[in-house]
Amino acid sequence: MTRILAKATPRPGLVGLARTSSPALRRWQHVRVDSTLEVGSTHTNSAVSSSSSSSSTPPLAALPNGVLLRSLLIAAISSKPYLLGPSLRILSKLTQPGHGLLLDVDRNVLLHRLLKLTFYKQFCAGETGSETQQTLRHMKDLGFRGTILTYAKETVFDHKTNKSHGLGITTDLAQEKTQHCPTIEAWRKGTLETIDLLGDGDYLAVKLSGAGPAVNDAFAAGELPPAQMLAALEEIGSKCRDRRVRILVDGESQHFQQGILRVTMDLMRRYNREGSALVYNTYQAYLKSTPATLARHLEAAQREGFTLGLKLVRGAYIASDQRSLIHDTKADTDAAFDAIAQGALRQEIGAFGASSPAGKPFPSVNLFLASHNQASVVAAHQLHRQRVQDGLPTVPVGFAQLHGMSDAVSFGLLKLKGSDGTPEVYKCSTWGKMGECLAYLLRRAIENRDAVGRTGEEFLALKKEAWRRLGWRN
Repeated sequence: MTRILAKATPRPGLVGLARTSSPALRRWQHVRVDSTLEVGSTHTNSAVSSSSSSSSTPPLAALPNGVLLRSLLIAAISSKPYLLGPSLRILSKLTQPGHGLLLDVDRNVLLHRLLKLTFYKQFCAGETGSETQQTLRHMKDLGFRGTILTYAKETVFDHKTNKSHGLGITTDLAQEKTQHCPTIEAWRKGTLETIDLLGDGDYLAVKLSGAGPAVNDAFAAGELPPAQMLAALEEIGSKCRDRRVRILVDGESQHFQQGILRVTMDLMRRYNREGSALVYNTYQAYLKSTPATLARHLEAAQREGFTLGLKLVRGAYIASDQRSLIHDTKADTDAAFDAIAQGALRQEIGAFGASSPAGKPFPSVNLFLASHNQASVVAAHQLHRQRVQDGLPTVPVGFAQLHGMSDAVSFGLLKLKGSDGTPEVYKCSTWGKMGECLAYLLRRAIENRDAVGRTGEEFLALKKEAWRRLGWRN
């Protein structure tokens, strides 16, 4: 969901929609900025409902004092380039392999404690199963439909250095390609453990690159991974089907993405056969190739009779992917995201759903919008609600934002919830040991750097809430 660094240009249609004076948008605009989620919060659903219904209570009033202070610290760092720059360099250094004790976040007790109390608690669910389940329960207490949970282990390919990075990832491919690969087995166990942590309404998100070099070598070549990995995916898919847990396959570094797409399409063919999606693929709107990729997948879904799970994001690997693959400006990325989101909701994307002679039937699609962009999500929700009210064809849609980020968007959507329970709003979070989560934390810091306007607004709102609690007016 990283925003592209570029000066945005206005989009009259979308901006006009976002500025209408409908009751829903007036409720949205009242919730301007903010709230941040935290393990250990004691709020109940009734408390959240009471807070939401009271127009005089600011959203940040729900935060415990300690959480408010930490959120204020993170927002202050994220909104100040002279603070965020050094923080990014430090996090980037910590993600590199081969550190001694001093820079090992899992062995250096003081470093571990510092990161745990700041960045980790802000953006991650927990290092243990019990910590993680506590976070998932409190997400529901805050009013969210559920949590999209990822096991943190992954591999990131840096196009600039032409190297892969990931905690515990060995480069001994001869060992990894043996009949039983320990890295694949560790990923399988971690993913199955993640499923066991999920409750009603929660989703599983999977990073396939976390299974190690043997898998990623196949992905980079656009091939299927080893049989051991395919067996693990079948076990994971069957367990999720039995527990009614949906699977979101994360978009990853473009170096691996062709192989990931191939595997995900095979999973959708297998499990998305009952008129709804158990498995979703992630489409990154900042990639110039995404419309063509989506068209091929819509064609396959229509021809073969399965439901396409369409999770749409802007993109999160701008720091490591080849820049020429990505749209030149943020405005281009925004336009691409909105075209796909609103096209799916209208059941009109390219030739699919078009009324022209060349038009093709629109296949079964389930849509999931993971976005921090207020204009995009409110426009999508309004379009979906309007089409439902008018009896026009549309697709099921859910919304999600990252844990610890863009809570104004999340709580604003919750404020719009109608009697039909929509919109369904989720938080995306990651769990795992500190070292396993470093690559994820670095991407969150980069995203905050690229979204300076949003982080600045969040900082001002947090500061305003702090002054309010002190009885002062700023």
